[in-house]
Amino acid sequence: MSDTSAVKALIFDVFGTVVDWRTSLINDLTAWSAPRGIKADWTALVDAWRQAYVPSMDSVRHHPERGFLKLDKLHRHSLEALVEKFGIKGLTDDDLHHLTLGWHRLHPWKDSVPGLTRLKTKFVISPLSNGNVALLTNMAKFGGLPWDLIMSAELFKHYKPDPESYLGACELLSLKPHEVMMVAAHNNDLDAAQKCGLKTSFVPRITEYGPHQSRDFKADGDWDVVAEDFEDMAKRLGC
Repeated sequence: MSDTSAVKALIFDVFGTVVDWRTSLINDLTAWSAPRGIKADWTALVDAWRQAYVPSMDSVRHHPERGFLKLDKLHRHSLEALVEKFGIKGLTDDDLHHLTLGWHRLHPWKDSVPGLTRLKTKFVISPLSNGNVALLTNMAKFGGLPWDLIMSAELFKHYKPDPESYLGACELLSLKPHEVMMVAAHNNDLDAAQKCGLKTSFVPRITEYGPHQSRDFKADGDWDVVAEDFEDMAKRLGC
């Protein structure tokens, strides 16, 4: 483990790192549809929905003239296309709105809340997620995530891995990059943060994508902390 004595704040990737988006969404959509008699391959739809995530943000990044679109809107646009692709009929606007808000109702991994609670005794803790502020706030209320504040790409009008998001978080915290540690289950997120001068911590979530997991089984970079989970990370950081 590298020297982390200067670290004062921990910022967290959320989807996959803090919450189990895949299982949560599959269960949420299945439970919602069953009493309504709506049948669909919700597992396949959820996987396709997540596959649309990066391309939708890239579209915003490559077309700044269109303005910044928050993730709720990108999720809704992707869902509308997938509902048509999967041939799911009879959904109202309210139905589509409810399904889109499934991303607000994601369950934490079992170590997330106890680990974050321990880390909070020593550090300022916050998400740094591509999720928008309302999404992250509602998710925190739903899952009992004990953040000190909410930081989102929406605040900086730049999605990760744009440097503006990492450096913007440091600026909001009035801290230098080496005083902030990015925590993620994704090596590419940590690589981008490290290039901005932030400290880094890798926590593997090897079931994030279910049977489709193809990367991030282990730390692939020279990260400052590599932990088994958030509680192990808290131990390593003296919490």
